[in-house]
Amino acid sequence: MYELIITDYFSSAHYLREYEGACEKLHGHTWKVEISISGEKLNKLGLLIDFREAKSKLKELTDRWDHVCLNDLQEFKECNPSTENMARLMFQNFREMLPDGISMDYVRIWESETASVLYRE
Repeated sequence: MYELIITDYFSSAHYLREYEGACEKLHGHTWKVEISISGEKLNKLGLLIDFREAKSKLKELTDRWDHVCLNDLQEFKECNPSTENMARLMFQNFREMLPDGISMDYVRIWESETASVLYRE
């Protein structure tokens, strides 16, 4: 089994509806996203997937959340843009972009250097 891990960063603002405390106010983070994917078979070049291709797919997703207020996006109209919900949505969206034979392991999103959420199914 081969495991490939990539990371990216983006900055955005959000607020947590119905939260009692500072996070109910608009504030921002520089988020770090780590994605782990795996598979058993390598292609003819000896790669699970080209790092450039995997990073490009991740960048496509993080660019959508970069320099915006997450609450304004359709995916967060019904749920809070909590780190937990962000990790789940990132997992689901990235999984849809993967070729056959490659599985999603997890998504970890840091909202600070000392606080992160790991999501896996």
